[in-house]
Amino acid sequence: MRWMLVDGFNLVFRSHFAMERSNLRRQTDQFPTGALHGWMKSLLDLREGEKPDRSIVFFDLGGSDRHLAALPEYKAQRDDTPEDIVLQIPEIKRLTSLLGFQVMEQRGVEADDLIATAVRRLTADGHECIIVSADKDFGQCVGGKVLQLAPPPTANPALGWRRLDAAAVTEKFGVPPERIADYLALVGDAADNIPGLRGVGPKTAVKWLTEHGDLEGVLSATDTIEPERFREQIKTEAERIRGNLKLVTFQTDFAFEPGLPVTEDISATEAFLMEMEMHSTLRRYQSKHGRAVAPEPALPRLVVPPVKKSAPPAEPSQGELF
Repeated sequence: MRWMLVDGFNLVFRSHFAMERSNLRRQTDQFPTGALHGWMKSLLDLREGEKPDRSIVFFDLGGSDRHLAALPEYKAQRDDTPEDIVLQIPEIKRLTSLLGFQVMEQRGVEADDLIATAVRRLTADGHECIIVSADKDFGQCVGGKVLQLAPPPTANPALGWRRLDAAAVTEKFGVPPERIADYLALVGDAADNIPGLRGVGPKTAVKWLTEHGDLEGVLSATDTIEPERFREQIKTEAERIRGNLKLVTFQTDFAFEPGLPVTEDISATEAFLMEMEMHSTLRRYQSKHGRAVAPEPALPRLVVPPVKKSAPPAEPSQGELF
């Protein structure tokens, strides 16, 4: 079977910011709907393009207990989630289920770990997995029957979605999938507030891993590593960098019980879209499924009272002219 595993919040944020300028809202109460419009289009496009047998969307539910226990500052630098996203999340989850996508979340466990757990379990049973996420951490899962489908970069959307197999991951980062966690431990991950070795960038990390094999090989080469200026820093910070490795390596021993597939409920989806006053998206959805297309909502009619005609005065004053 072919499984599509979607990093929920990663795609929600992209959907929100892609539609933010449109400022789409339900007219009756101004409830935001921009992320919902983008979310629905993204999910349906992905399903049509990839044609998976099963699809699951994974969401975070609270912070990651294991990360926060090891690093209390984990993700602490991130801005608060925009209020419009917070308001739409429950409706996004409801719509996701109506469209036939299963929703999985577990309090205190990061969605990334749940996805990695699903990949381990599914590939062990011979299934194929497509991970939908822009997160570079997922490079460590790629290989064999596992692909990562990454959205186009914001700076160049014309590139489209990119399919990353093991060769593409190696080309992108300079190290193969099995060394991605070692690489991130050295350079750090600014998105998650995990500091790497000071002054060590991608080129240096790739050079060291190529020469010394893995992170432990790098940390053991303190007397010979080049440039020489890093030797003392590696000696003093070796344990912290080993801690980084634990932070960036997925934990894959969580529960994963997908159960029976979720069936798309077309009528309920139509009702949801009408409830949210997502008229254009509703019409596209109905047309796609061969349903009777809802008419354009009628605009309120402006009633202009008739103007009484009266004979103009013979010599109007200035005020009467304007």
